[in-house]
Amino acid sequence: MCSTNDSESHVADRAGQLVRLLRAMDSVAVAWSGGVDSAVVAKAAAVALGDRAVAVTAVSPSLADAERQIAVQEARTIGIRHLEIATEEFAREEYRRNSGDRCFYCKDTLYTLMQSSLVEFGFSVLVNGANTDDSGDHRPGMQAARDHGVRSPLIELGIDKSGVRELARYWELSVAEKPASPCLSSRIAYGVEVTEDRVRRVELAEAWLRGHVGLSEFRVRCEAGDLARIEVLVSEMAALVEESLRGQLVDRLTELGFRNVTLDLQGFRSGSMNEALVQLGNA
Repeated sequence: MCSTNDSESHVADRAGQLVRLLRAMDSVAVAWSGGVDSAVVAKAAAVALGDRAVAVTAVSPSLADAERQIAVQEARTIGIRHLEIATEEFAREEYRRNSGDRCFYCKDTLYTLMQSSLVEFGFSVLVNGANTDDSGDHRPGMQAARDHGVRSPLIELGIDKSGVRELARYWELSVAEKPASPCLSSRIAYGVEVTEDRVRRVELAEAWLRGHVGLSEFRVRCEAGDLARIEVLVSEMAALVEESLRGQLVDRLTELGFRNVTLDLQGFRSGSMNEALVQLGNA
C-alpha cells in the first residue's frame, strides 16, 4: 500500500510533467469552461508560461450564467489571462437539429474562432481539458479537436478524472470537487431541436432546484413534447415528492414552459442522453 508521502510525491510528479509538457509548447490558448479539467490545464499553463498562456471561454446560450461566472472567477484566482468569445453555434442548422453529432458542430465552431484569433493574440497551440475517461463515452467534440489540431495534455500524459481531481487539490483549486456540468444543450434529447428558449428553460429549472432544494448532482432533461425529466441522486428523490415541494416544483417548471414534469426513478447518471444512441445503434 502506498504511503501518504508516496501519493503526494506521485501527484507532484504528475503536476511537474504537465507543466513541462505545456512549457514545451511555447504559448497556449486553453479552451476554458471553468470546470475542473480545464482548470487544471489552465493552472499548469499559467505556471509554465505566465503571460504566454490564455484561457478562452465560449459564450453562447448553451453556457449557464452561473458557469460563466465560475470561469471568470477561477481564471482570476489562477492568475491566467481570460478572454471570452461569442460563438454562433445556434446559427448552424446541423447544431440545432440535435443529431448525435451536435457536439462536433459546437466544438468545430469554437476551435475555428480560437484559431482565427491565434495570430492576433500571439498564441501557437490550442489545448483542451479532455482526460482519458473522455475516450470511453460518446464524444464527437473530440473529432473536432483532432480536425483542428487541438492538443489534449491530460490525455497525452494518461491522466483520468480521478487524477485530474488530485491535481486540482494539489494546486488548491476551488473547483477541485466541482461536479461535472456539461453545456445546457446536452440536456436536450437527441432529435429535439436545440433552441435558445429550451436551453434557457433548462437553465432556470436547474437554478430553481439548486436554490430551493440544495441539489448538487442532478439534471433537468428536456424530452420530446417539452417533457421535463428530472434526474437526482436516489437518496434525494424522497425530498422532491414531499407534497409542499412537489407542488412548487411542478408549478415552477410548467411556468417555464414544460408541459409535463417527471422524476426519473433510475436516478442521476451522467451522460444518460447517450443511452438513446446506444439503443439506436443496436436496433
